[in-house]
Amino acid sequence: MHIADIFNRYKTTFSFEFFPPHSDEAAERLFQATKELEELRPSFVSITYGAGGSDRNRTHDLVMRIKRETSLIPIPHLTCVWHTEAEIYDILERYAESGIQNILALAGDLPRDRPDHNRQLDSFRHATDLVRFIGDLRERHAGRHFRDNRGFGVGVAGFPEGHPGTPNRLVEMDYLKEKIDAGSDWITTQLFFDNRDFYDFRERCELAGITVPIIAGVMPITSEAGMKRMAELALGARFPARLVKAIQRCGGDKDAIRRVGVHWATEQCRDLLDNDVRGVHFYTLNSSNATREIYANLGVKDSIALAT
Repeated sequence: MHIADIFNRYKTTFSFEFFPPHSDEAAERLFQATKELEELRPSFVSITYGAGGSDRNRTHDLVMRIKRETSLIPIPHLTCVWHTEAEIYDILERYAESGIQNILALAGDLPRDRPDHNRQLDSFRHATDLVRFIGDLRERHAGRHFRDNRGFGVGVAGFPEGHPGTPNRLVEMDYLKEKIDAGSDWITTQLFFDNRDFYDFRERCELAGITVPIIAGVMPITSEAGMKRMAELALGARFPARLVKAIQRCGGDKDAIRRVGVHWATEQCRDLLDNDVRGVHFYTLNSSNATREIYANLGVKDSIALAT
């Protein structure tokens, strides 16, 4: 299903994100966690793209298995780093042949074990270039693989707290507008913990003439270790003082920290829904439990309940 049809179907989308496992055993556990969310009937699920070769293969395998063995709509990530144009083309062909019609196009990070990788060897240096390349293939894929004439739906990332590589917030919006003008259909934001950052970002998008749907990225804190991992994954992530105080009051109690994190994310989502967010995207850290609790707290049986 093309992303445009998903947005037409749901007043508010709910989606989940998983990252590729590092072993076959972990891959099986992740697939089972993904299946547990199937009964919630999310709008789609997305799979991140591993920096290394083996993790990338597991991304492809997981996407294909979800497509084959579940009713979920998988949206794979695709990055520019460590790829030639021919490799990107082959990946897109494989996805198109399997009926996967949406891609989240990202610049990507350097593999931790290859910090000296020469970006001059990559065919695409920026997400805008990748978006444009996918767009150029739309007619080809539409005619050969998809029943409609739209080809791939393409999403890009947005950064409510500011892109870590672009301190100038005005220039940052110029770059985002370029990605949209290159053919992007929607924006999924990086995680944030203060909804005011999201509302400001959404308003700045309006001022820049960006009118595509914007999905808010939410990640519930379930442990202190997880919180530190979030700070590493989302460089520059801002943890509000009220949230930090609430975590500190737990005194290291793991269950209490988890309850605080789920409660905070629930209140974030409730406020976002009250302010007409177009979609909520959960960064799950490969676990379905916290997301299921948030769903229950919100009173959302499944995303069909919010269909137009």
